Amino acid sequence: MDSPRILPRYDGGSLVNLMATLMQACGARPLHPVLRALPVEGLASARNVVLLIIDGLGDRYLARRGAGSALAGKRRAAITSVFPSTTASAITTSYTGRTPLEHGLTGWFTYFGEAGCVGAPLPFLSRGDQLPLGRRGVSPHDVFTAEPLFDALPVRSHIVTSRDIVDSHYNQRHCAATERHPYDGEPEMVAAIEAVVKSGPARKFVYAYWPHYDRVSHRFGSESAEALAELEKIDAAFAQILGRLAGTDSVVVATADHGFVDVTPEESLELPPALASRLRLPLCGERRVAYCHVHDAADFGARARDWLGERADVLPSETLVRDGWLGTGTPHPRIRDRVGDVALVMRGRWTVKDWTPGERPWLHIGNHGGPSEDEMMIPLIVGEA
Repeated sequence: MDSPRILPRYDGGSLVNLMATLMQACGARPLHPVLRALPVEGLASARNVVLLIIDGLGDRYLARRGAGSALAGKRRAAITSVFPSTTASAITTSYTGRTPLEHGLTGWFTYFGEAGCVGAPLPFLSRGDQLPLGRRGVSPHDVFTAEPLFDALPVRSHIVTSRDIVDSHYNQRHCAATERHPYDGEPEMVAAIEAVVKSGPARKFVYAYWPHYDRVSHRFGSESAEALAELEKIDAAFAQILGRLAGTDSVVVATADHGFVDVTPEESLELPPALASRLRLPLCGERRVAYCHVHDAADFGARARDWLGERADVLPSETLVRDGWLGTGTPHPRIRDRVGDVALVMRGRWTVKDWTPGERPWLHIGNHGGPSEDEMMIPLIVGEA
């Protein structure tokens, strides 16, 4: 059965608004309305503000599989992610305080006209040949044009993140004004957060990122035993963070960037040759929301509707911009290039994919990016120490 479509609540109920609250609490001017579910006053009076983003932890999943957990015990509300509900878009929002409309990262694969190719912004590689985007004459500053929110904060900012990504091009660009602290595994993450908070009396904003639940859920599925084990690890780490920070006058806010749906091979569609031949570029975006750059939008849209039927909404990509799916604010100058001509917004648990030379055929079980409740709703968790 098709679940109801949920769009981001950018007016005060989304990740964008959480970041606005955190910016204001730390003394900066928020770029969007603050979050209704989290009064600024309680955060503004704390000596330390810690944000823990658990990649992939949907609110509905936490309710189903995390009952009785430390995370569930501190849950205050459900908020929405951004659209698309995916890491490249949502984490960039958490780094900049801006909507996808403003920062311009609209999915795992994005068309970068400045580089002349479709690329993956987080690993900073072109699609297919997997070559660094720098070889095409672009720098992280050329691709990531939204200014990081850390630049505007009048408090010391720290990033605690996995060692394998701490010095990525993406993090170097967005976290240049922070002190970066790498970790291997949850014990080191907890220790790093504790060390930073207790490093001195100065007020601090600590941004911690946990990618491992997402990685496992992609491979094995979010409902797998492996994913549940990762939830239990990060839940224990969250409880340890609160315990070790006791008496430090800290507020720990935990949330996610998106949730998951698990997809069977039978629900994993491959773009047929009759449609693939009408693309100007490989598909962009996500398997749950694909942006199509085509020669004839009307012809492609009609053919895509005939093929997909009830499995997807086939929309002019301009609809996503015009109707506010990507948020409010000043549009990124390349936003219409980024979303192409036609958008395939998959329904139910359906996904769509094409393949380019150099790509290893591999289908994730766990997927995200779409507007279903499981993908879009993320938890707001608040603990005091």
